[in-house]
Amino acid sequence: MGGGGGDTAEDKEKLEELERERMDALREAEERRQEKHRKMEEERERMRQGIRDKYGIKKKEEKEEEMRKQQEALMGSAAGSDSGLNRPKKTPEEIAAEAAAADQDEFTKLKHSIENQVSELKSSIEGKCVLQ
Repeated sequence: MGGGGGDTAEDKEKLEELERERMDALREAEERRQEKHRKMEEERERMRQGIRDKYGIKKKEEKEEEMRKQQEALMGSAAGSDSGLNRPKKTPEEIAAEAAAADQDEFTKLKHSIENQVSELKSSIEGKCVLQ
């Protein structure tokens, strides 16, 4: 007569227990799947390493490390120069001063080369002629 419209406490406990078991089973299945993939990846890495060893190929990380060291060495040798990307921009006055310095440097080089040529000519002439 009363009908069974409501769940009893026992039914709720059974449902909660079933839900916990289901969640535990899902968690275990996920752990097994992750372990399986980890083992497969380790096996693949061993195969890759065997191929690298056989043909003398370096790993990507090793190549990057080598390139980083080379860049550091280059940057160390060019520490005094403003070759960096983050250097401050030069003003037009600074650019003009550098151009003048470069011109002066070229002028100085030209002057020295002419002086060297003159001194060579002098010495060759003195060897051939006698000044009285």
